[in-house]
Amino acid sequence: MTEFKEALSQGAAGVGLHVGDEQIERCATYAGLLLEWNRQVNLTRIVEPREMAIKHFIDSATVLLYDLLPAGARLVDVGTGAGFPGLVLKVLRPDLEVALVDSLAKRLRFLEAVVDELKLSDVSIIHARAEDLGRRPEHREQYDVAVARAVAELRVLAEYLLPLVKVGGTMVALKGPDVREEVEGARRAVEVLGGGDAQLAGLALPFGYGERTIVWYPKHSMTPAKYPRKAGEPARRPLG
Repeated sequence: MTEFKEALSQGAAGVGLHVGDEQIERCATYAGLLLEWNRQVNLTRIVEPREMAIKHFIDSATVLLYDLLPAGARLVDVGTGAGFPGLVLKVLRPDLEVALVDSLAKRLRFLEAVVDELKLSDVSIIHARAEDLGRRPEHREQYDVAVARAVAELRVLAEYLLPLVKVGGTMVALKGPDVREEVEGARRAVEVLGGGDAQLAGLALPFGYGERTIVWYPKHSMTPAKYPRKAGEPARRPLG
């Protein structure tokens, strides 16, 4: 994993993040497990070491460039897949309490293996649809931050994430470069669900791997009880 570790170190420096040697080793262990499991379970199409280091790990870590995760924050990653961004954020910020949520059990078994291998504490792995999770009292409006990467358009994503965020917390979406029309289209949905005005930050991934935008919304008021709607409804009939 030498190429992976070198790319991770250089990539972190390229975006202005400090990643220590121990964190690089832990990310390399994570990446090695991902490659091993990927031979049997379809977890990622990205298998080249440098591309994986940047497109999965550095892309996830860019959340740390902004003041979005208070010390000891409770974070929920919805549609986490192979753990991006939530598990990467946990490795780089061990103080976080992280819930990783996905609807496919095979992905969760992989995440359990990584958490076990890295001996991570304060990580919950949850098999659920986002709409169902948002109605459970033990999760509804219980998180400081809800995050998602490459899950859905913002109108839909807002209904997945904002019901999980406590008032005063933040919804964070990792998106591609062209999001302003999507942000405008989600304005009403976010308002209905208790969110405030969008904040956007654009950045370029190292080594020419593309442009990204982080979009975040403060949670100003409680989400009305009728949201989220039943599973599948937000995607079929987005708010707004």
